[in-house]
Amino acid sequence: MIGKISGTLLEKHPPQILVDVAGVGYEIDVPMSTFYHLPGLAQPVSLYTHFLVREDAQLLYGFGTHAERVTFRQLIKITGVGAKMALALLSGLDTAELAQAVAMQNIAQLTKIPGIGKKTAERLLLELKGKLTDTPVTGAPAAPVVAGDDVLNALLGLGYNEREASGAVRQIVVGASVEEGIRAALKWLSRS
Repeated sequence: MIGKISGTLLEKHPPQILVDVAGVGYEIDVPMSTFYHLPGLAQPVSLYTHFLVREDAQLLYGFGTHAERVTFRQLIKITGVGAKMALALLSGLDTAELAQAVAMQNIAQLTKIPGIGKKTAERLLLELKGKLTDTPVTGAPAAPVVAGDDVLNALLGLGYNEREASGAVRQIVVGASVEEGIRAALKWLSRS
């Protein structure tokens, strides 16, 4: 099993990238959450990976964080959820948002992802319940949001009305920094 790849980023064609590792180019499919954080071409890159062998193909999937890979592996265990659907889920929701949607049994949030219908969303919520709470979170801890006022004011300054901005602020994960809160709110508003 290939668990991690470190090398030079040669190509970026969403959702696939090409990484050179000691003269061997690995084609890796990545979720958009990872794609957005990739370095520039010819720069070093390191990704956690999941190697999938099927009857007709050998596929390599890459993730920027260990939590994304753990979530991907939980998703593909579910009947009817393949690797492409798991990548779509991780492209539309980060691991914290997915865990929150599962905890709150929020079908509407999952059905906004292309390819996820109501029945699939119900199955995801049922089978993931209690399984994403142990997803490890990596990275430095963020400064907590004391109040959503800064995020609310930023959204109002960007032209959103009071109702839209307030709804987006309620979607922010507790403990997120103001910057993360604004990013999450804008992401939520773009899907609404």
